[in-house]
Amino acid sequence: MAVTQALADALRSCGSRGALAGARALHGRLVTVGLASAVFLQNTLLHAYFSCGALSDARRLLRADIKEPNVITHNIMMNGYAKQGSLSDAEELFDRMPRRDVASWNTLMSGYFQARRFLDGLETFVSMHRSGDSLPNAFTFCCVMKSCGALGCRELAPQLLGLFWKFDFWGDPDVETALVDMFVRCGYVDFASRLFSQIERPTIFCRNSMLAGYAKLYGIDHAIEYFEDMAERDVVSWNMMIAALSQSGRVREALGLVVEMHRKGVRLDSTTYTSSLTACARLFSLGWGKQLHAKVIRSLPQIDPYVASALIELYAKCGSFKEAKRVFNSLQDRNSVSWTVLIGGSLQYECFSKSVELFNQMRAELMAIDQFALATLISGCFNRMDLCLGRQLHSLCLKSGHNRAIVVSNSLISLYAKCGDLQNAEFVFSSMSERDIVSWTSMITAYSQIGNIIKAREFFDGMDTRNAITWNAMLGAYIQHGAEEDGLKMYSAMLSQKDVTPDWVTYVTLFRGCADIGANKLGDQIIGHTVKAGLILNVSVANAAITMYSKCGRISEAQKLFDLLNGKDVVSWNAMITGYSQHGMGKQAAKTFDDMLSKGAKPDYISYVAVLSGCSHSGLVQEGKLYFDMMTRVHGISPGLEHFSCMVDLLGRAGHLTEAKDLIDKMPMKPTAEVWGALLGACKIHGNDELAELAAKHVFELDSPDSGSYMLLAKIYSDAGKSDDSAQVRKLMRDKGIKKNPGYSWMEVENKVHVFKADDVSHPQVIAIRNKLDELMEKIAHLGYVRTESPRSEIHHSEKLAVAFGIMSLPAWMPIHIMKNLRICGDCHTVIKLISSVTDREFVIRDGVRFHHFKSGSCSCGDYW
Repeated sequence: MAVTQALADALRSCGSRGALAGARALHGRLVTVGLASAVFLQNTLLHAYFSCGALSDARRLLRADIKEPNVITHNIMMNGYAKQGSLSDAEELFDRMPRRDVASWNTLMSGYFQARRFLDGLETFVSMHRSGDSLPNAFTFCCVMKSCGALGCRELAPQLLGLFWKFDFWGDPDVETALVDMFVRCGYVDFASRLFSQIERPTIFCRNSMLAGYAKLYGIDHAIEYFEDMAERDVVSWNMMIAALSQSGRVREALGLVVEMHRKGVRLDSTTYTSSLTACARLFSLGWGKQLHAKVIRSLPQIDPYVASALIELYAKCGSFKEAKRVFNSLQDRNSVSWTVLIGGSLQYECFSKSVELFNQMRAELMAIDQFALATLISGCFNRMDLCLGRQLHSLCLKSGHNRAIVVSNSLISLYAKCGDLQNAEFVFSSMSERDIVSWTSMITAYSQIGNIIKAREFFDGMDTRNAITWNAMLGAYIQHGAEEDGLKMYSAMLSQKDVTPDWVTYVTLFRGCADIGANKLGDQIIGHTVKAGLILNVSVANAAITMYSKCGRISEAQKLFDLLNGKDVVSWNAMITGYSQHGMGKQAAKTFDDMLSKGAKPDYISYVAVLSGCSHSGLVQEGKLYFDMMTRVHGISPGLEHFSCMVDLLGRAGHLTEAKDLIDKMPMKPTAEVWGALLGACKIHGNDELAELAAKHVFELDSPDSGSYMLLAKIYSDAGKSDDSAQVRKLMRDKGIKKNPGYSWMEVENKVHVFKADDVSHPQVIAIRNKLDELMEKIAHLGYVRTESPRSEIHHSEKLAVAFGIMSLPAWMPIHIMKNLRICGDCHTVIKLISSVTDREFVIRDGVRFHHFKSGSCSCGDYW
């Protein structure tokens, strides 16, 4: 017995040290002393061989020497097969076993879990339960709960809880931990929290599971609160918090937590360094990153591939590609992750040919193709719209079998979609044996980009599960293509989903839709939703809300939200400046632009378009010239067509027609129809027929399909008494097939949008509306208004009908908001000013160019429009 025990101890020692030669020598010793047939020692030897990675030795021992294997023998073999990655051998052995015990079932379930075959693990547990030959133990429940949690199987989790109570495993710390972790991963965080509170001494792993649950489902602030209250923390706790902060965009706080972690004496590990370096890369903070790199060199005996990959990403994103390459070249063990990060870094700095070269080097060195490297390079083709190379990579995917990888197929779908090859995009999609949400969303986006909303909706309806990204894609498709009402219905359907929560992208999209159609009341409701969700002061959401308020004529509300917003970005400033400009509040636009500069914010291309537009609408000639000069001289921004168009409009409206024409002649690019159109509009204001003819000639030569310039020139000729010339312009329109853009106006009453066209007879209250308008026209006649000899359609222009309907439908205290697709005509402008006087009502009209606030007989534009 002493000899047997000594040999068994020696075999265990060989196994723990990985000493294969020693194990083989002891095998020979067993044969010599006649103990080779002892099952106990045979099993111990079998375990030693597997511990040394000697699968072939273990197989020979089982086949040649072990004549009467018992259940322990088979369990050791199954465990060894699973650990060596030969799960099919483990399955075959399990099926051949004459007798099984609970360890047999546990070994197979554990093998499935390690191989990420979670569903097979659950099915094995069900088979065990049905067979009745073995009762589950604590390890069984740990395995099945981990698999359930990994799959997020919400239906199974409560059933496993029932079995947990039935077999009375409460009090076992491992099972308690697995139970809490399962409910967290399945989304039952509240229930997991109640279970957690009942555990007398929860393990640190259990505490970390709750931390992960709070971060995932309740947001980072709840996670921080829980983290600060944790009675015990380990390095995993800190790492989870750092990663959660970084992933939620609070990167500086994540790095601050790294500093606090170091101060409290917690040793930073590879995971800490990886998360921290990734955070530095997101901030493009090369200084921070270099300090961490130095600490990595001092602290870690050897840089692992994940830390190395984070370093490569940091240097590549910060523009130090040579340093990224140096880190890469210093690696002794370069894995596919390192290669992929380097290829991605090279793509980021538009070294596409270098990325292809690195990809080929990777194939030569690793003698293999990595699916993520393939997907990265295909994304490079996507950015360059290089369909030729993309097709070659697709062929390589087919040859290597990587076309079955979801990440590769998704990249191919995006590539083909962007290049307009929807047929191949759909072919790749239909060829996928397994699809994820990205696959479906890519197809929805592909069809929405070409305006095929029906096809996009077919893919959306074909999905089994959807997340917020998918809903946002379909919502955005409707809004982008003018189907705002369908988009808002989509949002209502989204709110009814239990497992989907609108995010900041949802609200940005919705505010854009409300702005487009001027849906004031609905906009207010969505503002309420964002406040409830805690997203109203999210910068992107607030920026969209400011734009929505501005486009709905509520500039004071836009200003209030702007003033409340902390951490304004350039988009915030642009939104506010643009809002003031659209409302003809040029001085406020200029002041806000100056405030932006004084606060240290750097204006961009859009900022200057916004402020120059404001100057144009308010006749601020000197200020406009100053900003136009400052754009290039101070901020190095080359003026584009939009800036020149604003300046021509500004100078022309102010009567500086010659100067406006000279500016056009000096433009470094060819003037567009919009630029010449701005000059043509100014010529109408100041009655310059000669220059108007020149501007119109250029517009016509550019073959602009817009009828506005033609109608403007015809009007100029008509006002000058040149009826023949006016008729000739209209004939030219007919010959070119150019039709006058129909004018229409719309407004929101009781959550319904009412649309009006000139001489409209489709509205159910058309007779009452026309009678009301005639009544109003009679009233303003007493103020001196004289109806011109105009066509009936001008008398019943769409905005006049909307004004009459608004007075009929809305209470006297409420301002009447009206939207119009074209610039308001002079007669309507005069009429609505007078109506505001005789009715003591306020009208806010957004035409195709700007806002007009009519009140007490005057307009906010000061008749400068």
